[in-house]
Amino acid sequence: MDVLVVGGSGFIGRHLCAELLDRGHEVTALSRDPGDAVPDGVETVTGDVRSEDSIAGAFGGRDAAVNLVALSPLFEPRGGNEMHDRVHRKGTEHCVAAAEAAGVDQFLQVSALGADPDGPTHYIRAKGRAEAAVRDSTCDWTIVRPSVVFGEGGEFLSFARKLTPPVLAPLPGGGETRFQPIHVGDLVGMLADTLEADHAGETYELGGPAVLTLADVVRLVRGAEGRSVRVVPVPMALAGLGMSVAGLVPGSPFGPDQYRSLRLDNTADDNDIDAFGYAAEDLTTLADYLGVDRQE
Repeated sequence: MDVLVVGGSGFIGRHLCAELLDRGHEVTALSRDPGDAVPDGVETVTGDVRSEDSIAGAFGGRDAAVNLVALSPLFEPRGGNEMHDRVHRKGTEHCVAAAEAAGVDQFLQVSALGADPDGPTHYIRAKGRAEAAVRDSTCDWTIVRPSVVFGEGGEFLSFARKLTPPVLAPLPGGGETRFQPIHVGDLVGMLADTLEADHAGETYELGGPAVLTLADVVRLVRGAEGRSVRVVPVPMALAGLGMSVAGLVPGSPFGPDQYRSLRLDNTADDNDIDAFGYAAEDLTTLADYLGVDRQE
């Protein structure tokens, strides 16, 4: 199979390219600046999903396309939160149009848990509107909604470190927001499986083997550094004010949207890993990845 991975030089993209290559597929990574980030053996092509003309030629002759391009919901993007709409919704519309014009058979959209055109954050709304564009496509489409993804090169654990200094960790709402972290190696295996079997017209929610609160994550991260940490609850209203003010400071990674994100659990209503033959015990836990015992 000849697969185009849009966003192939990113965190998940690099791992997916390697997985597809190992399975014997021809793989091309589309990125604004592929550089040498992709594995050896992966072809590269330059383009920006915000410009349909710059990416249209990359879809020709492909059997499948995977859209991984995404801005992080954890940090405010350069250019402001309106960039979510430009990249997620409009960028996806451009990818869908290019895939349809080129006659690409399969289109795999990697979305996010909670994607909703009328959701509470710019990120969630843009992801929901992007899904609508995919569902209207004439391609055989599949949508995958993962929880937060961790692994080598990921940002979730660095986000936890930035949010919480060691020893005392002031967490919004006491860190009770729930996540279902999934290891990138497990996720890309399922994404590759999606392309190799008939999953057309399906939307899958995928999470890891355990639901963890933000406080759990912080304790694990600091425990892996040989440190203990005491969580200090910060009322949500006060945290929202602080992050909103921080968003006014040039260079600050946080803002009102990040506060709203931290009010939302990021867990699968019905974890669909069984659609790919996985059970919870087959997946990598965050504690195992960090080499520490889970601390309750």
